[in-house]
Amino acid sequence: MVRKCEEKNMTIDEFWELIETAGQQSQGDMERKCAFVQKAVAAMPPDAAIAFSKYFDESMNRSYTWGLWGAAYVVNGGCGDDTFSDFRASLISRGKKAFESAIADPDSLADELFDEEAWFYEGFQYAVHEGAEAAISPEELTVSAIPNEPSGTPWEEEPDVLKVLFPKLWKKFGHIWSLPNEPVPSKPRPWWKFW
Repeated sequence: MVRKCEEKNMTIDEFWELIETAGQQSQGDMERKCAFVQKAVAAMPPDAAIAFSKYFDESMNRSYTWGLWGAAYVVNGGCGDDTFSDFRASLISRGKKAFESAIADPDSLADELFDEEAWFYEGFQYAVHEGAEAAISPEELTVSAIPNEPSGTPWEEEPDVLKVLFPKLWKKFGHIWSLPNEPVPSKPRPWWKFW
């Protein structure tokens, strides 16, 4: 059964089809992907644009989990609120398969080809909402509230904890958590070489 938004003219399957098409048309280039989505949503009838925006917001909220935040934290060497929002929007932009796999098992992100710019791109969420605003009057567009807390179990920001929770990601990205080598102390210079 295809789930439909309250508004007609757009199903969740059509939402993901447009996301997939944007990825194919842009060949993964995030600027082109954003431009494609923004233009496509702006050209939709108002009900469809509202539904597309709602599906996007629902996906953002669905991916607001401690598990995904931990995965992003490991991959990026840390991850604040804004960066996690960019990460989730970028994840949606990669399509339904990537999104559902990451939701089911955040550690499975280690199996994907990593592209720092494409995974933490700031802007896909703006392309969706600006496209919707162009299709309808701003008063009609409502952005879904973000839940107060991510779903799932919180984790500690400790390498020893993260490497157990995300073993595959830690194996791939743990090197960025290594402390830099201590600088080798240089020989003291004679007093006359200070000038």
